[in-house]
Amino acid sequence: MEQKIRHYLKKHGFEAFTPKAVLFDMDGVLYNSMPNHAVAWHNAMAKFGIEMTHEDAYATEGQRGVDTIRQMVKLQQGRDISQEEAQEMYNEKTRLFHAMPKPRIMYGTLKLMEKISRSGLKIGVVTGSGQLPLIQRLMRDFGKYLDRDHIVTAYDVKRGKPQPDPYLMGMKKAGGLQPWETIVIENAPLGVEAAVAAQAFTVCVNTGNLPNKIFVDKGADVIISKMSALSSQWPHLFENEPLASNLSED
Repeated sequence: MEQKIRHYLKKHGFEAFTPKAVLFDMDGVLYNSMPNHAVAWHNAMAKFGIEMTHEDAYATEGQRGVDTIRQMVKLQQGRDISQEEAQEMYNEKTRLFHAMPKPRIMYGTLKLMEKISRSGLKIGVVTGSGQLPLIQRLMRDFGKYLDRDHIVTAYDVKRGKPQPDPYLMGMKKAGGLQPWETIVIENAPLGVEAAVAAQAFTVCVNTGNLPNKIFVDKGADVIISKMSALSSQWPHLFENEPLASNLSED
């Protein structure tokens, strides 16, 4: 891990890596929700004459829903739609998603949060969703480690992922932190791109069906296969490393 941290510092021109917070993405990281999202996206968009495959859902994961819809409509129908029309379409996708069984918490996530909290780091969530029921569930499931003031939603920023704004807002909510004080845990290409653009140390947990090369190309600092693996490896990856030391080359 020390080598990866050195590479991160050199890439961004930072002098030290001193984490104070961990920012989690939500879908596909905290919850095994992407299969449901993929079905809801496909069925909802079909009602509006838009073809959206499961692969499209995974590829655009993390982006604000209205932005995804406007892009898909422009690509397939050649027209620009208003924010209001996109919101109407997104509302249908949301309705279908919430009609499905609730996705389970990713195995290993609660243990990971416990380890992070015990080490003294703050915990935040940065999601492209703006659905109130999901935010309420976050507080029910993770309220022991998370408070509402440390959650960033689609409505907290004007530009969603892959722009850096959501993670920069997450740093701000965590106490005005700097990128070298922040670890991001993501699973989506656009989310990884956003975290890297925000210059945070980016851990990709590839819980979907996309090849690792996509996340390497997006600039992820570490790639791990599942949340339970990240949880079991956390002490080795971070707690036993000289994180507060200057790891840059002389």
